[in-house]
Amino acid sequence: MTQDISHNIQDYLKRIYEITRSGQKASTSQLAQVLGISAASVTNMLQKLSKSSPPYVIYHKHHGVELTELGKASALKILRRHRLIEQYLVEKLGYAWDEVHEEAEILEHALSPLLENRIDAALGSPRFDPHGDPIPDANLNMPNMQQTPLTHLAVGESGSVIRVPHEDPQVLRYLEKSGLRPGVQVKLLSRTPYDQTIHLQITGKNEEIIIGPNLGSQITIKVDD
Repeated sequence: MTQDISHNIQDYLKRIYEITRSGQKASTSQLAQVLGISAASVTNMLQKLSKSSPPYVIYHKHHGVELTELGKASALKILRRHRLIEQYLVEKLGYAWDEVHEEAEILEHALSPLLENRIDAALGSPRFDPHGDPIPDANLNMPNMQQTPLTHLAVGESGSVIRVPHEDPQVLRYLEKSGLRPGVQVKLLSRTPYDQTIHLQITGKNEEIIIGPNLGSQITIKVDD
């Protein structure tokens, strides 16, 4: 499926999926920002993708864009490859988790179906990548996840980290240094009233971790019952 479309289109579909996965539409300005190109270029591509036969997206000017079933399947296929590559680089080749995103951005377009399946088998069909992002299975089904942004945690509540933002190496190095990784248990100690800065503690450790509201909104957790 992904062999039949250009790398550029694959990147568009992947980004649209990431923005719209919670049910909202993706705007031209959002896509221009994450892709690092002009809004006019985005509009031209969205019009092209909406007029292909069959179409990859449903696009209404000024109302955003959403994926068709074909577009969603194509996006999940490339996401599966990207996240399998990230997991393989960390687990088998000793990469740090802040080194793998850019590598996967390149390699995801070159991976053959055979190599994709071999990597999946070598890893034991992982359900999540190093940053906690879900990996679609061979049938493009996503693992079920119950999660909430860290910023929604009430003072005194605790939960386990599920996902962290994966694209900024500096952020990942800070989280690594703090010990804030998927799977760790955290408790919200306090929240600064004037700017909503979060003060956390990892279970079993005495150090306090300080997370700003913007970063906190990008980290998701499973709140303890």
